[in-house]
Amino acid sequence: MRQVMTEAAEARLTMQQENAERLFAAVVAAPFGAIGIRTEPGQIRELVYLPPSFAAKVPDDPLSADAARQIERYLAEPDFRFDLPLARVGSAFQQRVWAAIAAIPRGDVLTYGEVARLVRSAPRAVGQACGANWFPLVIPCHRVTAAGGLGGFSNHADASGFHIGVKRWLLRHEGVAAF
Repeated sequence: MRQVMTEAAEARLTMQQENAERLFAAVVAAPFGAIGIRTEPGQIRELVYLPPSFAAKVPDDPLSADAARQIERYLAEPDFRFDLPLARVGSAFQQRVWAAIAAIPRGDVLTYGEVARLVRSAPRAVGQACGANWFPLVIPCHRVTAAGGLGGFSNHADASGFHIGVKRWLLRHEGVAAF
């Protein structure tokens, strides 16, 4: 029975790798797992946090190579500032929230309520916009927390799950020790 479970786990891992090869122009190893990079002609389409089971993938094109270099720089140096051509996505409201988040300096956090006041909205709507962020790291939604603690991350609220672990790692990396 144990061998059957191992074979099933290996099949899932192989399927993940095959999907990563098709979906991502590059996959960058990170201390918490990996970051998948999706591109379309001339712009970054999406950045995705991936669990440690995803292997690194060499960039397919110059744009994904540049994005991979910039991600690696940030992972080594939290003050690094991204300069990537991002696809224009999201509603006008989401873009306002993302602009407010992008203005939060490294080492600082704002609560969902504080961001909501900046964009004249409600905390729940800000949380939904954070969860819809196509470009984590570049638009650092990990810098937005709940009033009473860490809050969720990437539309995941599991306090011990992978995404919350990513948020904790990113905040520590940027010098925020409270979480």
